[in-house]
Amino acid sequence: MFNSLSDRLTATFKNLRGKGRLTEADIEGTAREIRRALLDADVAVPVVRAFVAQVKERALGLEVSESLNPGQQVVKIVNEELVGILGGETRRLNLAKNPPTVIMLAGLQGAGKTTLAGKLAKHLKAEGHTPMLVACDLQRPNAVKQLQINGERAGVPVYAPHPGVSSEFDTATGDPVSVARDGIAEAKAKLHDIVIVDTAGRLGVDTEMMNQAANIRAAINPDEVLFVIDAMIGQDAVNTALAFQEGVNFTGVVLSKLDGDARGGAALSVASITGKPVMFASTGENLDDFEIFHPDRMASRILDMGDVMTLIEQAEKNWDKGEAERMAKKFADQEDFTLDDFLAQMAQIKKMGSMKKLLGMMPGSQISRQQLEQFDERQIDRVEAIVRSMTQHERVAPKIINGSRRARIAKGSGVAVSEVNQMLERFTEAQKMMKKMAAGGGMPGMPGSGKGAARKAKAKGKGKKQQQKFGNPAKAAQAELEAKNKKASAPAGAAFGQGAQEDFDPSSLNLPAGFEKYLGK
Repeated sequence: MFNSLSDRLTATFKNLRGKGRLTEADIEGTAREIRRALLDADVAVPVVRAFVAQVKERALGLEVSESLNPGQQVVKIVNEELVGILGGETRRLNLAKNPPTVIMLAGLQGAGKTTLAGKLAKHLKAEGHTPMLVACDLQRPNAVKQLQINGERAGVPVYAPHPGVSSEFDTATGDPVSVARDGIAEAKAKLHDIVIVDTAGRLGVDTEMMNQAANIRAAINPDEVLFVIDAMIGQDAVNTALAFQEGVNFTGVVLSKLDGDARGGAALSVASITGKPVMFASTGENLDDFEIFHPDRMASRILDMGDVMTLIEQAEKNWDKGEAERMAKKFADQEDFTLDDFLAQMAQIKKMGSMKKLLGMMPGSQISRQQLEQFDERQIDRVEAIVRSMTQHERVAPKIINGSRRARIAKGSGVAVSEVNQMLERFTEAQKMMKKMAAGGGMPGMPGSGKGAARKAKAKGKGKKQQQKFGNPAKAAQAELEAKNKKASAPAGAAFGQGAQEDFDPSSLNLPAGFEKYLGK
């Protein structure tokens, strides 16, 4: 969504690197480029003016002039101002003291309200709540049926006493206000702690739609009114948001279709113009493509600083702890990393969602944007097919896979032999890295690890021993005599309190095989 804006801002900040002092001309030029980038991203003009003015004021002040790295300080200022226009702090749902908590959804037709109702219900169910959906969109064809399907997929009950219309030629006969009121009564009777009311939308803001939404709000007195807005509608987002604020007085904003390729100015405009926080974001078509909106994390994504916290949260939510403990034990015992382990790790990664989204959360992802866009999600499926086409023995001992075996595996997985070769080469490199890390060698290529570090340490120790041979011969002899006397006066014993014995058997300590040579036995 913010790719174009991120690229423009990243290119702008590159010009500030390495400058020990920023002149007024540098700041003016940077502000001008930021203004152009925001306007190109369809951010509302009043928001752009206020944003750029605040950045210039802070950048021209002591905050930058006294900084050791003014370029980085300007980036910090822009980041903080972005967080501000996105809402400042993360806003959570206000739950009612006496359940059920009533959440009403409002927005234009096509914004994604019905899909979002299912996503929100599944999210709240995962947090331990017992939500129920209420179908009050009786005007849009098959809207009730769509909500029922989403509720079934989310594992959440749907209150739908009226089927709604099945085509655009049918006349709506049900009363949405009565359905909403009866739905809340049903939720109380069945002890649901959250009710999500899906309301009707139109292709544009009109009086009839607003009156219906206002009547539903007055009848059910919701705890939260969430305005669902399509993040791809551009400059018109501000007018739509202001109309809904006046009509239903929403309490929070939900951005849908953040996975699109539009410029995304709506996300940067709505919160600032209306003063209402963005609370959730919909990032795909699946019910799991839904997340809490964190202004600081979104600002970091826009400025190509990554979103590591969201990445960690997704890993914690989807990662199998039992599998992680098994791999950790195997790693500690220095066992071989097999293709079965490789397959299990890939399955864990697939649980976390789209690889493009995961890689996009890494800092500096804009640098490899072209490679990221060209990444084929099906590549993981092809690798999985290759491994599953192997015998159990081949997975444990891939060295036995010769040419004829590779041809059989390629035929069984439906890929070319070259793809099998590439996969085995990558696996061999991963296996070597795992062995090196398990042996305590650290990551290959990292400072202080590997054979080079060991040689340096050995040479350093050798240098210390040679150093003792030089100096005053009389002092050296004196030191040697003192060391001998100290050794003779030391009490006989061993490291674990066991007295030294002539017939001591090292095997009684249950040491690893071959360790006796270090004891002089």
